[in-house]
Amino acid sequence: MNIALVTCESLAQYAAPNVEDEDSLLTNYLRQQGHSVEPRVWTNPAVDWLRYDVVVVKSPWDYFDRVDEFYQWLAHMQQLGVRMLNPAAVVRWNANKKYLLDMEREGVRIVPTQWLTRGSELVVEDLFEQLGSEQLVVKPAVSGGAKNTFALTRQESAIRQPELRELLRHEDFLVQPFQPEIQAEGEWSLIYFGGEYSHCVLKTPKSGDFRVQHYLGGGIEPREAPAHLRRAADNIIKRFAPGCLYARVDGVDAAGQLLLMELELIEPFLYLASAEGTLARYEAALKQLC
Repeated sequence: MNIALVTCESLAQYAAPNVEDEDSLLTNYLRQQGHSVEPRVWTNPAVDWLRYDVVVVKSPWDYFDRVDEFYQWLAHMQQLGVRMLNPAAVVRWNANKKYLLDMEREGVRIVPTQWLTRGSELVVEDLFEQLGSEQLVVKPAVSGGAKNTFALTRQESAIRQPELRELLRHEDFLVQPFQPEIQAEGEWSLIYFGGEYSHCVLKTPKSGDFRVQHYLGGGIEPREAPAHLRRAADNIIKRFAPGCLYARVDGVDAAGQLLLMELELIEPFLYLASAEGTLARYEAALKQLC
């Protein structure tokens, strides 16, 4: 196949010395299997997307900094009629974390969430009462890479309320109770290709932090998915990731049940180097969907 691998202008800020560059790993493998693979920056207007058999969205890790432009690009791709994986409609739905509300309405257990609409009045103290927690996590509704994401205690709320109010002037935010399971055990990531389970990792934050991203010092441990988490994740993928080449279910084990943090369908790191056969399973799903 002739494949465009969608990326962004710079991946440097998301690199870590102990983690192999995943785009290169995937590109090299697919080329070894006889495919033509060309990295293409999604913001480059000179790209002829119709040249490719399939456009694979891999690492547009700046989309949340220019989301309106990203939505326009997705609409353009749909108008062109190119084969895109993951599908443009799914990507657009997944770009704003309000997709979690859709999933909650369908019975998926998500972390309890309060939504803060851009420009709305904010009383931080009320959020602690509404969520019944002494520590909160605040993040933008459209975000990635832990951008503008921070933990907030009651003691810090008065000091940081002006900062949050300023951020809220520009975009929607969501607020969730801090999940102690993150520091006690870690965050589970179950990865799927073509709707089928592939592999799993347990991500842990560095000491004193709650963010598990590897480029922020978090740890990655390949693990077999616990059966009860796997069952819940399988059901999520079946219902909410139709026609997807890849998907990643992120969550914590809360009293023996999966509590969903994120369903990643746009540009997740897939931990392709963490288990045997991941690249072969990726390619098999790609060929099946094309």
